[in-house]
Amino acid sequence: MIKRTLFVAAALMASAASVEAYTPVTDARLTNPEPHNWLMTRGNYKGWSYSPLDQINTNNVKNLVPVWTFATGKRSGHQSPPIVNDGYMFITQPDNQVIALDARTGEEIWRFQGQGPEEFSALHNTNRGVSLYDDKVYVAMLYGDLVALDAKTGKVAWTTTVANWKVGEYMTMAPLTVKGKIVVGISGGEFGVRGFIAAYDAKTGQQAWKTYTIPAPGEPGSETWRGDDWKRGGAAAWMTGNYDVETNTIYWGVGNASPWFGDQRPGDNLYTASTLALDGDTGKIKGHFQYHWNDSWDWDEMNAPMLVDFQRDGRTVRGLIKPSRNGYLHWLERLQNGAIGFVDAKPYVYQDVFASIDPKTGRPTYHPDKIPGTGKKAHFCPSLWGGKDWPFEAYNPKTGMIYIPANDNHCGFLEGKVQEYVAGKWWTGVDIPDIGFTVRKDAKSFGEIQAWDINAGKKVWTVLYPNSMNWGSILTTAGGLVFNGGTQDRMFRAYDARTGDQLWQIKTSSGIIAPPASYMIDGVQYIAVQAGWGVDPQFQQGLLANLIPGWPKATTEGGVLWVFALQR
Repeated sequence: MIKRTLFVAAALMASAASVEAYTPVTDARLTNPEPHNWLMTRGNYKGWSYSPLDQINTNNVKNLVPVWTFATGKRSGHQSPPIVNDGYMFITQPDNQVIALDARTGEEIWRFQGQGPEEFSALHNTNRGVSLYDDKVYVAMLYGDLVALDAKTGKVAWTTTVANWKVGEYMTMAPLTVKGKIVVGISGGEFGVRGFIAAYDAKTGQQAWKTYTIPAPGEPGSETWRGDDWKRGGAAAWMTGNYDVETNTIYWGVGNASPWFGDQRPGDNLYTASTLALDGDTGKIKGHFQYHWNDSWDWDEMNAPMLVDFQRDGRTVRGLIKPSRNGYLHWLERLQNGAIGFVDAKPYVYQDVFASIDPKTGRPTYHPDKIPGTGKKAHFCPSLWGGKDWPFEAYNPKTGMIYIPANDNHCGFLEGKVQEYVAGKWWTGVDIPDIGFTVRKDAKSFGEIQAWDINAGKKVWTVLYPNSMNWGSILTTAGGLVFNGGTQDRMFRAYDARTGDQLWQIKTSSGIIAPPASYMIDGVQYIAVQAGWGVDPQFQQGLLANLIPGWPKATTEGGVLWVFALQR
């Protein structure tokens, strides 16, 4: 049942901007996005984070300059890309804010401010962007509502409640539009929720389907849970999925199990730490791949793999490629029946937990002393933030390489205890101050950009950041470039996609953890990105400051959208 919640504020209109009539977004446009627009979070359904534009290239990127900026008025971590549709740009910020701008000038068109219940709070005050369909803009509110806004005015078209914040469910991802449905998943893996993914009719807000990420008794996979553990088993689905148009299959990532310590919930615990393949019409689970079973390290596998075909043993594999949070790079196969096959996996950062990986199934075995448990402390690498957290990798079809925003040489330790479950409260088996974090003694760098040849299965080049982790999503372009922020020094940089040579940089107002995007208007290519440091990068930076002399404790916060073009 649709609810027009009292907590959604009216859109606030600003002065009119010189943009033309809004162009409706259709299924055909989402299937084949125009190069001059950026219609979805990662640029296309395959999740490539790739722009086909090449006006800005390796020869002239040194001439890139800011052409306009826009202050959002919000602090904390800004994690959404600019979404651009024929002159309209949409960005989101913490505290449930959406802003529409003229993509040429930065003139504000409208602003929407959602208002949640006063008693609501969430672990991460985050929003990762909007989705578009027809003449609407769709945004998942942190407190659990899905809201449809008129793209031209920002007025609320409909609101429906998806998540129950009182039991710890909330929403942080950008929705995914698939065949007239708006697909979302929930956060809350640290609160003992039972994760799910759900789809809603884009015109009415009526629920079309809902799929739980933990099976109930009698459903496939339920045998991997003990007793009633499944009811509070975690498996939040808090990042946007990717979509295979040809087979009508949605690929969605699933997070950690709850509580964190596997000895408190024996079994493989499907479908935690997995990728799910879902039927786009019904939400039925067609297949899955679990990256590690009985997760005890808080290694969410929340990002869906990129849909990238690759060559292996003389054949073309309809592929899925994923740099996993557990520190391994996975090559998987999209099978016609919806199943997900294992092809290969290699560590891309230092990882000391896996003893082996089955070459046929991809199932790992563990070193027993690296598994934390209840009353059992264990040290492990990488730390719970993983070889790569949520920031997006990218694929460039011209180079045949993927680009990974990796973090190496950091480790952690955990020791579990039994915590009483209270609905909506932290329930992991460890208190936040007791989460251990260390760095390897011989570490000379931490953050990286890695480039891998997907056919050869080999790393081609690496850029090392000695004085920062890398919390920035990658954008790669047909101009032979890789763009990345992600460092605590507030820099935004461009690299040669084939060699890794740095070609350009600029210091922005804050650290950048939002994905960049590229678009073109009136024959001019732009690169756009939100600066705005905060949340986990800021927290982790503070931990490193306690370990490394001279490491800065904090980076300036405050959201500013930066838009660049070639100097003319």
